[in-house]
Amino acid sequence: MPQQTQSAPEPALTAREVGVLAADRAEAAEAVRSLDPDVVRALLDAGFARHFVPVAHGGHGGGFGALTDAVTTIGASCPATAWCASIALSLSRMAGFLPEEGRKRIWQDGPDVLVVGSVSPRGRALPADGGWRLTGTWPYVSAVEHSDWALVLGLAKTPDAASERRIFAIPRSAYAIDRTWSDIGMRASGSHTLTVDDLHVPAEMSFPVDDLMTGRPSADGSASGGAGGDGAVAAAPGVPLAAVNGLFFCLPMLGAAEGALAHWSAYAQDRLRAERPGVPGPGRSFYEETLARAGGEIDAARLLLERISAVADSGREITALETARAQRDCALVADLLVGAVDRLFRASGTAGHSESSPLQRLWRDVHSAAGHIVLQFGPNASAYAAQALPVGPSDR
Repeated sequence: MPQQTQSAPEPALTAREVGVLAADRAEAAEAVRSLDPDVVRALLDAGFARHFVPVAHGGHGGGFGALTDAVTTIGASCPATAWCASIALSLSRMAGFLPEEGRKRIWQDGPDVLVVGSVSPRGRALPADGGWRLTGTWPYVSAVEHSDWALVLGLAKTPDAASERRIFAIPRSAYAIDRTWSDIGMRASGSHTLTVDDLHVPAEMSFPVDDLMTGRPSADGSASGGAGGDGAVAAAPGVPLAAVNGLFFCLPMLGAAEGALAHWSAYAQDRLRAERPGVPGPGRSFYEETLARAGGEIDAARLLLERISAVADSGREITALETARAQRDCALVADLLVGAVDRLFRASGTAGHSESSPLQRLWRDVHSAAGHIVLQFGPNASAYAAQALPVGPSDR
């Protein structure tokens, strides 16, 4: 789909300012396991919630290409903040699949609404009063304490007693939060647990999860990022969730790795300036090899993610092979970035391992992010091989 021309600034224009603020508040945010409210406000002011919101609802109706620099700029300073920025981007895009009345309700006061959520099937819903009664518990919902709305996945019973997976949009007043987040990394993301007990969800606040998976809104749905950012279903095909889902998890990691490289490079320069003949310690070749290898791995990761964004923004139908390749590439990117940051961390000396060093926080955050189920290489390798090397009955 051709990109919308917008007079409003893209998130990348203010991402550096958000990153500076986030870095300043990072230590305190880690201690309380939640982003500082001023940082959340800065993310919203920078446009991260509105980027994918359809133009008809006051948003940018934007694409994926603009996200790389915006998210990674923040991630270099505070990966947890970048992670929450990615959540705001991803979930507001998902909200665009709601029926028109549901979209109007979420964005009735403007597009800068923080939507969080989970697409893990942790809820159940029964038909009632023209909608559903929803009950469930969803762990690991990032930025939930600052949210305005949440999208959650539940298994819904239909009137004919069949089952259907559906996404439900629920307002902040309708769910409770249990402070359960205890990971050693991404501490400030505040990825706590959301619970709902026998909540009535009107029909207009729900849509089948298959719409999200295929990228094609049903009925009057309107999803941006290739599926109708102007408020109506576009003729161009949509973007399947699997073709871009890993992007939202990898971009904060890429930012963290680039930040780690910058911190390590400054450290290495100081060490080389202080180098004296005959004094024990690593030689120049040690620092040169570390820099070249880690930098190359990080650059390769960026190129893979940029290709995923380019395919998503192409406006054409995304093939099953391209979708599987995107999943493979995101898992590969996670491995590349973990390896690069491990290399830098190991080569940073005792000073880099100090709690006062930002490098140890970047290292922890990269490892925490890489643990996400979407980024595990084995399942994604199998999914890719099934498309790239199909085996039919006659081949066995």
